[in-house]
Order: sequence, then C-alpha cells, then structure tokens
Amino acid sequence: MNKRAFLKSLAFLGISSGSIFSVKAQKKGLTEIDFESASLWEQIRAGYKLKPDYINLENGYYCFLPEETLEKYIAHIREVNYQGSHYMRTVQWENKAKSAAMLAELVGASPEEVVITRNTTESLDLIISGFPWNSGDEAIMSNQDYGSMLNMFELASRRHGVKVKKIDIPMHPETDEEVVAVYEQAITPSTKLMMVPHIVNITGHILPIKKICDMAHSHGVEVMVDGAHAVGHFQFNMNELGCDYYGSSLHKWLSVPLGAGLLYVKKGKSSKIKPLLAPYELDREGILNLNHTGTHPVATDLAVINAIEFHNKIGSKRKEDRLRYIQRYWSDQVRDLPNVQVNTPQAIQRSCAIANVGIESMKPADLAKRLIEDFQIFTVAIDGAGVKGCRISPNVYTSEKELDQFVLAIRTLSGNT
Repeated sequence: MNKRAFLKSLAFLGISSGSIFSVKAQKKGLTEIDFESASLWEQIRAGYKLKPDYINLENGYYCFLPEETLEKYIAHIREVNYQGSHYMRTVQWENKAKSAAMLAELVGASPEEVVITRNTTESLDLIISGFPWNSGDEAIMSNQDYGSMLNMFELASRRHGVKVKKIDIPMHPETDEEVVAVYEQAITPSTKLMMVPHIVNITGHILPIKKICDMAHSHGVEVMVDGAHAVGHFQFNMNELGCDYYGSSLHKWLSVPLGAGLLYVKKGKSSKIKPLLAPYELDREGILNLNHTGTHPVATDLAVINAIEFHNKIGSKRKEDRLRYIQRYWSDQVRDLPNVQVNTPQAIQRSCAIANVGIESMKPADLAKRLIEDFQIFTVAIDGAGVKGCRISPNVYTSEKELDQFVLAIRTLSGNT
C-alpha cells in the first residue's frame, strides 16, 4: 500500500479527526504526519493520562482506558443515570446485543456465539459448572493455568467426582508438536474436557490452539480456551481456532472498563451446558440461556463499542506488531545476560506483549520490590508453577525510553553493568 492509500485508509477509520492524536499533531494536519514512523506511537501515548510516579509495566492485570474511551464511558454513565429505569426497561438488552455483535466481529465469531460476561473467570466458570459431568470423567489442564480456574475444576471434582489431571507446558518448546504432545499424552478414554490457555498469563507464551483443538477432537475431547489476555492483544479468528468454548477479559488488552468479559460457545453446543444462574426466561435458545447477570452497570456494555472503535483506529495488526516489538525491544537485550532468566519462548510467534524475566540470585518478590523502590518501575512478581520472575506487560503507550530504564534496572540488579 502506498502512502496516499495508507492515509486514505486511516481517514476512513476516523483517525484523521479522532482524539487519540495530540492537539499538536491535529493542528499539523493529516498529510504532514508520517503514520509509518515512530511518531504515531508518541501521538497515541499522548491519548493516555499516565501517572508520573512510576513506569507502569503491569498492564496484564488491567489496561486502563485511554482518555477518549474514558470520556465516552463517563458520558454513558451520565446518560444511563439520566434515563434511569426507562433505559433499563427499554433499550438495555438491545444495546448489549449490539456490543456483543461488534465483539463477535472482532474475534471472528457469529453474534449467536458470543455474549458479554463480567470477566474470564465468570465465562469459564459457566462452562465448568454447567458441563454435563459424570463421576469418573476426567478434565485436563496445566499447572500454569490461572489459579481461579484450577480452583473451579477442584470444585467440579468435589461436586461431581471429576478427576483433574494437570500437565506442565514446556516453557521453551522447539516445535508446536512438543506442546501438543504433552496434552495428548494426558488423554484417556475418560477425558471429556481440556482447558488450554491461549496465552499463558504468567509467561506470555502463546500456544498453538488450533493444533491442540484438532488433536483433542480426534480423541473426542472438547476444548475450553482461557483467552484472558488474547482479545485486543493479537489477531486471531475464533472459527479458525476450532475450540468449543472460549473466555476472555475485555478490561485487559482491549481496554474496556472493569466489569466486561467475553464468552464464546461454538454454535450448537450451548444446549449441553446447564446455566449456573436461572435466567429471566428458562430454557432459552442458544447462548443467552447462560448469560444471566442480573442488574449490573450497563454503561460498561456500551463502552465495549467505544473500546473496539479505539482499537480499530490503531488497527489490530499494527497494534499487535507494536506490542510484540516493545516486548522484544527489552527482552532481546537481557535474554543472554549472566544471572538473568527470560521465562518466555524466544521464537517470535510464541509471544507478544507479555514476557517474564527473573534474576537467578534474587527472589521474584525481592526483584519486584527493588524495581519499584530503586527504579520506579511497577511490575508483578510470579513465583510458582515452575516460573520465577516478574511478569512484564507494557502497552501501546509504553516508550522505548521507559524500556531502556527497565533494561538498565535488570542489568544493574543482575550485576551486568
């Protein structure tokens, strides 16, 4: 695509007048800006209100909203408050359906396969709790899976007599088949459901989901994917993944306000899942039978559309490339240093924004403490499931200058200055 066509495409997306750009950049005029240069990310950075007290490298828990989305979200709160019960009794469900349909389009699913929940945990809990378990059935998952999900399977074990089998995901696999084989070796004739992380939350390792699903289905096993960190992070198509169930948190990489998640159930499979909470109308057709949330902050549902619009202005591919670049920017500089351990695969397709780094002579909690106290860098310590280090999760607003400071911190603390 030549530059003129590229600029036209941005104008079509609304970028030329969107507030993700700085006032200074807007005054320059669209044609004066080279959107293929690093200045684009400086302008996007200007669209966020950043706390000056520390460098935030912990966006994995919650990616706060850019100012554009935040202001629209506040406007939704005011409007819902203004309309009161009239809004709740008239257009609430219609508007939520519109948000869900736009979300379905983003992830490559049909509107009938996607509903908005409150977070990944709720989404996957709905599947685990409602699955038609029989005593003696088996479920496979990994020790690297999210703790709340492992606990939910433990509850299923207590309630239904389900046997829980845990595997260890290879941290630095040389091939996809190495990962697939670990899951396949755990399958028995009693295996009914397999939980697989799309991206391991503590290391940033992206798994070959389609290959795992194809393998599992060949054994008659269904696959539920924990995609907490995937939506809005890197591109994928739900139908191409081939999974049966999928959950994600929209408050992470899509930067939706807290309180919004995604549940995907492949068409034709929702009827086998028993609803956790009785809906207003029992035995509804399709996935809505599983989606009873009661009275909740509906302004968050409306903000899903605004977050997707902001995401689309940047562009999914452009955003993914940037996130992968800034991770590799710092991790490639420290990966081979003595006393430093990068707990994320080196192959470029196996990670994106998230990575994990540890110092062999230092406990993760001590590393996180030194980073914030000595270098004003905020991270989170991970010490478990064979992973010892700090999870580093920058975002599109993160600058190379900030990552230079992080690299300097790792060099200093590891004795590589």
